[in-house]
Amino acid sequence: MNYLDNIIFAALLVIGFGYFFSNVKKIKRNINLGIAVDRSDNANIRWKNMAMIALGQSKMVKRPIAGILHIVVYIGFIIINIELLEIVIDGLVGTHRVFSNIGPLYGVLIGSFEILALLVLIAVTIFWIRRNVIKLKRFVNPDLEGFPKNDGNYILYFEMLLMTLFLIMNATDVHFQMSNSGNIISQYIAPIFSGVSPESLHLIERTAWWLHITGILVFLNYLYFSKHLHILLAFPNTYFADLNPLGQLDNLESVTKEVKLMMDPNADPFAAPAPAEGEVPAKFGASDVQDLNWVQLLNAYTCTECGRCTSSCPANQTGKKLSPRKIMMDTRDRLEEVGRNIDANKGVFVPDNKSLLNDYITPEELWACTSCNACVEECPVSISPLSIIMDMRRYLVMEQSAAPMSLNAMMTNVENNGAPWQYNQQDRLNWKNEI
Repeated sequence: MNYLDNIIFAALLVIGFGYFFSNVKKIKRNINLGIAVDRSDNANIRWKNMAMIALGQSKMVKRPIAGILHIVVYIGFIIINIELLEIVIDGLVGTHRVFSNIGPLYGVLIGSFEILALLVLIAVTIFWIRRNVIKLKRFVNPDLEGFPKNDGNYILYFEMLLMTLFLIMNATDVHFQMSNSGNIISQYIAPIFSGVSPESLHLIERTAWWLHITGILVFLNYLYFSKHLHILLAFPNTYFADLNPLGQLDNLESVTKEVKLMMDPNADPFAAPAPAEGEVPAKFGASDVQDLNWVQLLNAYTCTECGRCTSSCPANQTGKKLSPRKIMMDTRDRLEEVGRNIDANKGVFVPDNKSLLNDYITPEELWACTSCNACVEECPVSISPLSIIMDMRRYLVMEQSAAPMSLNAMMTNVENNGAPWQYNQQDRLNWKNEI
């Protein structure tokens, strides 16, 4: 490399990583729009969950074929990119395979990388077939129409291209092939270029090298727009996940206080501090993304769109409109829309007469949910679509009195009769007279 190449390479790194970190700041800003919630308890359990679920892929292998293929791609892609360190040093300093001086260990490393590259190519090809030829049901749902469907393929093409460039780069590196150390796979690709002149071989090798590093930087920045942001966010998402048993729902603090006042005969209802002048009363439930907590917004950004939640949802299986995957995708889309609004208005959100409820998610979807937690159990990165559904239901019931008629009847019976049924309390035991 000459000095001009070094300068171009340094500029490419600065632009690539600079754009990436600017998008990371946007994601952090958007997530922090959510309501504060404390998830600092039980640190040991949280670290264990992150190690087992995010790093160890423990929930992925519940579906063995997809799980094993995903582990191959995950491990291969991460380990192969260790070579990125060598590429960065070579690009900035002007050296060539700077780590080759470590001796036989270098051959072992590169050989391992080549085997993993081949395995990744095989795995992503199978993934492509599952999506586009076999067309598994969870990949052809209406909620994946348009960009979400194409996004899954774009990532597969990216991975195919990067692995191919890596192998071509090694196959056309004359000195590397002559060393016969580490070229476990590329030695079988090298004969394809046997009739090519040394100058052309060098040009192909350099072109593959530049395209490889450029492709990695493009891939890194594409993550912001892609469902594959979970590559990074799966770690904090599994760490901050709800540790309560499935089925245990949180209570609104404001409602809990009111109930305690009602049940305590010695309580003074006027002892509570009055709201400050001009203070907006707290909203019950959620109608927009700002009403959700920051962990729920982190969930939305972490969603892998794999569809395991929707494929296991009993409401969806019976033809109802609910798709837990769509709930998470809609939340993320609305959050991104709010973020763009803030960017366009110099850091301030200007009301746009839109909301997550109705404009993105309909009451029909929310009331179709059976709150069975199947979606939470199935999610490979510990996302809880149910928590968002329940908060939006709360808004419908407590702010808009917009519950379905059957639910309103049940709540009226509880209020009047102390039970869900339309019987007077004195008549509850009448059934025994029929025995």
